[in-house]
Amino acid sequence: MAQFVDWDLAAATAGALSKSGPAVSYEEATQVVVRLRELTDEAAEHVAAYTGLVPQVEVPPVRVVDRKDWAAVNITGLKQVIVPLASRITGDNPPGAVADAIGSRLTGVQAGTVLAYLSGRVLGQYEVFTDDPGQLLLNAPNIVEVERKIQADPRDFRLWVCLHEVTHRAQFTAVPWMRGYFLGEVQAFVDASQSGEHILERLRRGIATLSDVLRDSESHSSVLDLVQTPAQKAVLDRLTALMTLLEGHAEFVMDGVGPEVIPTVESIRSKFNQRRASGNPLEKAIRRLLGIEVKMRQYAEGRKFVHGVVERVGMAGFNKVFSSPLTLPRLEELNDPDAWVERVHGPAGSLPPAD
Repeated sequence: MAQFVDWDLAAATAGALSKSGPAVSYEEATQVVVRLRELTDEAAEHVAAYTGLVPQVEVPPVRVVDRKDWAAVNITGLKQVIVPLASRITGDNPPGAVADAIGSRLTGVQAGTVLAYLSGRVLGQYEVFTDDPGQLLLNAPNIVEVERKIQADPRDFRLWVCLHEVTHRAQFTAVPWMRGYFLGEVQAFVDASQSGEHILERLRRGIATLSDVLRDSESHSSVLDLVQTPAQKAVLDRLTALMTLLEGHAEFVMDGVGPEVIPTVESIRSKFNQRRASGNPLEKAIRRLLGIEVKMRQYAEGRKFVHGVVERVGMAGFNKVFSSPLTLPRLEELNDPDAWVERVHGPAGSLPPAD
């Protein structure tokens, strides 16, 4: 089979280009790891009490990683997606025009460069590709770096981050079908890909898209737009709706729990939002190209949806969203909580929840 990505080169590139972490002693680093594990357990109790989501499977312990380890885990996860996609594109034929045009070493460097950039920004992640039911990762150097930059209380900021990431873990461990559904949609995206000659045509068209992104600060285009077939677009709409829900739910929970257990949460949220919005023009362009700006919008749009539903039917009513894939919000419902409530709860569900 044609190898589109030199994975060893991707890992080496990510390791070489990853920024060095903040200056900490060995003792400080050890204490950070211990504290993050403790705060993860504390956050799990708060999240369960606030959401009513109780794990239905054994929950693996949190894995505290550095930037290089984070990149390595995600390279393993990417292989789960890229390898079958490359196989479908080439029909398992030996490298030919498509492989020559893209180049496994070139894409290895590109993949490594992207992961190096992201490894310096991601605070935490629930990684679902490599293990069942998934594993919670906390990127310790980034957490320490950000808490120092925004001058946050370390305990408060770390618990705040843990609340968000533990909510993601709860979404996949309290809803056992979630991981299978997500991976099934990713597989559907792969299955909807077309043959190699169409890929090259779309990549050529993508040059115009990239140019548009760099010129227009309000563009919603991302690198994902370069490789979509019409069938993939339909799958991506469903995945976008799912990820917007999950991100918004995590934001809603961390802001709901935070005031009760984090004394400085208002200051942290204000400073963190300023950090999210900041960045030089080149960095903002990179974020748009990688789809990170889309993810940022998902936080706000998803949180607004969750708030709207909880306001109408309460937390228990909202949790019906996790009943089955059929009760997940459709893309158009994310901006219309009433439509979701009426579809899932019926017309009477639009009434305010009883006290």
